[in-house]
Amino acid sequence: MDTIFIRELRIETRIGIYPREREAAQMIELDIEIGLRGEHAAHSDRIEDTIDYAEVVAEIRRLFAERHFDLLEHAAESIAQRVTVDFGAPWLRITIAKLSPLPGVKKLGVTIERGKPP
Repeated sequence: MDTIFIRELRIETRIGIYPREREAAQMIELDIEIGLRGEHAAHSDRIEDTIDYAEVVAEIRRLFAERHFDLLEHAAESIAQRVTVDFGAPWLRITIAKLSPLPGVKKLGVTIERGKPP
């Protein structure tokens, strides 16, 4: 299976359950792998035959601009739903992490995988 990947996408947003997380924006980082179906742009060289990663990034930025998430898990699931439904991805893996969330912690986060490789 071929995949598209987006690495180290950084977004400043308000995310979390603690008062300090609701008051001040923090940086999150996303790594995303998106599976592609059989015949696609590798053969045709046409953007219409693949998932446009620029549109995926724009949609993710829109999602975080529109709403507050309490949990990283819910944010990751919301991204997964948009990418599978709106872009038709059969499979994806998302890692979402808060950067420097606690003293001595560089990153903490979750990884989810949805769908089945074609």
